[in-house]
Amino acid sequence: MFRGPHLLALVLLCATTAHAQTPGLHDPAAHQRAGLPVTPSPVVVPLDPAARASLTRHRVEVVTHGEPLRCEGVALTALLQASGAMPDAPLHGALLDRYVLVSARDGARAVFSLGELDAPLGNRGVYLVDRCDDAPLDADSGPLRLLVPDDTQPARSLRQVERIIVIAAP
Repeated sequence: MFRGPHLLALVLLCATTAHAQTPGLHDPAAHQRAGLPVTPSPVVVPLDPAARASLTRHRVEVVTHGEPLRCEGVALTALLQASGAMPDAPLHGALLDRYVLVSARDGARAVFSLGELDAPLGNRGVYLVDRCDDAPLDADSGPLRLLVPDDTQPARSLRQVERIIVIAAP
């Protein structure tokens, strides 16, 4: 009988073999034949003020570490759509294997699936803010901060956001 690392190795081998034998799973030509859009991966999302300037701004209220915070910024989905990293049409097919990796200057990272952010599927509200309590973010929090108001713990509400990329899962 297989146990411990041997069982894990067997499971991984079976999963890898099944994945490799699934025709067209990550074949861009297969997606084109199916009429699905082929988008590059990874997509680096621009975070500069010009990239956010034309997007609708939202007021976001959260409680972090017991303190209320009133912030202002843009919806992550709008930023992803403006950069071409996420379509503005409902997600389906090949795009459901995409995820968003948000990285902060202090090394913290958070992950969201595109399906989680897509309005018809998950409709998760995630915001990239640059102002809180009527002032620009200070160096300890900004210049950009990620807020996820509906998370029960603020673990994915990152400070000092410096990079957002959208990646197709392997």
